[in-house]
Amino acid sequence: MDQKFKNNVAVVTGAAKGIGFAIAEWLAKDGAKLVLADLDGAGLKDASTHLASKYGAEIASQAGDLSDQAVAETTIRLASDRFGRLDILVNNAGGGIIRPFAEHTPETIKTTIDRNLWTVLWCSWYAVPTMRKQGYGRIINLGADSVRNGLWDHAAYNAAKGGVHGLTTGMAREFAKDGITVNTVAPCAVNTPQMVAITKSNPALAAKFVSVIPMGRPAEMEEVASMVSYLASAEASFVTGQVISVNGGSTML
Repeated sequence: MDQKFKNNVAVVTGAAKGIGFAIAEWLAKDGAKLVLADLDGAGLKDASTHLASKYGAEIASQAGDLSDQAVAETTIRLASDRFGRLDILVNNAGGGIIRPFAEHTPETIKTTIDRNLWTVLWCSWYAVPTMRKQGYGRIINLGADSVRNGLWDHAAYNAAKGGVHGLTTGMAREFAKDGITVNTVAPCAVNTPQMVAITKSNPALAAKFVSVIPMGRPAEMEEVASMVSYLASAEASFVTGQVISVNGGSTML
């Protein structure tokens, strides 16, 4: 078993299920100590138990809404309080309300921005001082390929994820000499439980989302997690400020 993260401490947000859990599992099997965060407290408990049992991972967890500044601060500080450092931050928490733009309400727009942008802003803002002090850090955000291809029904979601893409480049330049890299992984449709539910409830819409992918299928969660793992590693020391698509070719260049 590769232990390339043996001496690393990683915070993974939105880690109770889906892509976040797949990322946490990838890091755990490579030896990372983990702080898992999610709104779903019961799901966090199950995820932590599974990863500790299967990989012997040392895990702390924090349930709460990371768009709340105080919750984000508590979550990020938990890494240093529990494990003494913070090497990797994976800003995965999100989840858009996907609908035609004109059918959004003020509440659904605010929720979409809170989930997908404010969570990243607050967690990154609190992580940077510790990483600068260490002279080392990896911040990996989960963006969206829909920002680049203008996918149907994604306008409000793209507003938030586009902000994440912009934050990535700005932070990468600002902290490039501090040993901190900042990158975004931008997937297309991914075979998550949410995608499975859409496929069952609205197969025509799911097919529409997949139709823009030349490979003709959604990404698997592990395919996204593997890219996150690379960017989180010391091997990716000269990769920063990038929005890297894991998208089966739905956008190119």
